[in-house]
Amino acid sequence: MQKSLTILVADDEALIRMDLKEMLAEKGHKVLEAKDGAEAVVIAEANAIDLLILDIKMPGLDGLSALRQINVNRMVPAIMLTAYSQPELVSQAVDLGVFAYLVKPVKENDLLPALEVAIARADEYQALAREVTDLKESIEVRKLVERAKGVLMQSFSLSEPEAFRRIQKLSMDSRKSMREIAEAILTVGDLKSGLPG
Repeated sequence: MQKSLTILVADDEALIRMDLKEMLAEKGHKVLEAKDGAEAVVIAEANAIDLLILDIKMPGLDGLSALRQINVNRMVPAIMLTAYSQPELVSQAVDLGVFAYLVKPVKENDLLPALEVAIARADEYQALAREVTDLKESIEVRKLVERAKGVLMQSFSLSEPEAFRRIQKLSMDSRKSMREIAEAILTVGDLKSGLPG
């Protein structure tokens, strides 16, 4: 299997927690335990958790509510456990981004594949999230550069390619990013005296 993970198991039944801990520890994972959703939230906030395994029905704060609170700070992949399959709970779990759903009692040959799928899906999700962040940054920079080109074109009667080359040259000469140069152009009051030719 893959690297060792820190897994938080939350279930109000001690025997279930013990069984899951044993199966997971056997595969080299570090397992933290919580007896209810509230304790799971506290433990998740205090530790770098790689995966959650939460019982849906727990006294006090249930597994879905605990997952909702944990995901406010950081998206953690989750597998939900239940004693019986309930379509409305499955639907809520899917809406929360749960990666797997297991019916108790959990057998090792059900748990381990669900664990691998959950981690693989979480890795894909994180890669997509990074890609979205990079694309947003790229679009933001492009918008700034476009606006800065417009200012240069108007201030110095430059063509669009000339304005772009001017921004590139300023970026290389000053060893600053094109974003920084564009922002500087957009904040300088008198461009003719504020920018080098």
